[in-house]
Amino acid sequence: MMLKRLLLTLTLLLPAATAHAEELRLVEVLSSPERTETLKRLVAGFEARHPGTHVEITSLAWGSAFEKLATMVAAGDIPDVVEMPDRWLSLYAGNGQLESLEPYLARWPETQGLNDRALTVARSVADTAYMLPYGFYLRALYYNKAVFRQAGIAEPPRTLEELRADAARIAQLPGKSGYCLRGGPGGLNGWVMFGASIAGGNAFFHDDGTSTLNDAGWVAGTTWLIDLYKDGLAPRDSVNWGFNEVVAGFYTGTCAMVDQDPDALIALKARMKAEDFGVAPWPKGPNGKAYPTLGFAGWSIFKKSAQKDLAWDLVAALNDPAGNLAWNQQTGALPVYTAAAHDPLYAGAIYQGWFAELADPDVVPTLMPTYLPGFAYFADSLVVRSSQQALLGQISPATMNKQWAAYLTKAKRKQASSSQLGGVKP
Repeated sequence: MMLKRLLLTLTLLLPAATAHAEELRLVEVLSSPERTETLKRLVAGFEARHPGTHVEITSLAWGSAFEKLATMVAAGDIPDVVEMPDRWLSLYAGNGQLESLEPYLARWPETQGLNDRALTVARSVADTAYMLPYGFYLRALYYNKAVFRQAGIAEPPRTLEELRADAARIAQLPGKSGYCLRGGPGGLNGWVMFGASIAGGNAFFHDDGTSTLNDAGWVAGTTWLIDLYKDGLAPRDSVNWGFNEVVAGFYTGTCAMVDQDPDALIALKARMKAEDFGVAPWPKGPNGKAYPTLGFAGWSIFKKSAQKDLAWDLVAALNDPAGNLAWNQQTGALPVYTAAAHDPLYAGAIYQGWFAELADPDVVPTLMPTYLPGFAYFADSLVVRSSQQALLGQISPATMNKQWAAYLTKAKRKQASSSQLGGVKP
């Protein structure tokens, strides 16, 4: 009799114990040890507020994240929530694979606190929020003050002409190079910044939809950067460098200047003295203007998630003001909340280079055409392969730019056709 009662009790309890057990899968694609630990802490807080819920975190290295996530999705191994970089948004949203966040944003109390730019980029595909951005990545110029002092240079360059002159002086020091070139994954930002600054404008297309990247000004800009490398003002092996390599090249003093987002601060603060490096506005080109790239990233929910409401609760927990501030303390991203701009996190001198850029009318932040179908392939495959060929002298800068322009022109036409059918829109 006692055994029967025990079995009956277990039978009654088992459904209650498992009914609330929920599993969510989250993929991080811009991972580093520091930010992954922060993500785990935020997720642990979410799990504590949702008893019985477990979030499985998969952290992908950025250099191979595009291919790995694409492989997972193609195989049907689809997570609930994914960290979504700007350049992938049109691919997954344009293919109908992401859930619209508009119904959730409409009733979320924190939506009214988001700044206008956050909502604009969230809706960059089909005027629909397929992601909730957690921050902006505006490029600026990091410079190694210690190496600058060794080379007898008192302040960071204000123009690209000064940047090259400073790089040449630094290259005369034993074992030093002037500029940390990102010739590998993620290098598109540098090519666009130098290209636009020399060209004197950051438009990617003419009025007829053809790409500007084949214009003489853009070719002159990419040639400028290729010459910087060929003239020995960047490390020879930087043709293969990605994020981790350029940051390491900078904090070891191998190269004294690098264009980077605020997210590089985490690694630099851990390895350099505060007085040994600074951040300055991106140098201006011949027309007196600078064109640093402005990127963004956030959180998206896959449409095939079986638990969309719970997935949104996770996104909201990661990106409410408290969670967002904790996250941005590790990512270094500029804030998406209007009030957060006044937080002590951004009050330090190191952030003033970025805020000076935003306040300068002659600094024009450049948004990539991430809304284009196939932009992820363009940025993460075509540009990397062809730019490395150009740096190594296997093709000319003009040939490289011609390839880029042809691809973007075709993508623009495809996007225009899709827009007419209600698809991806700029």
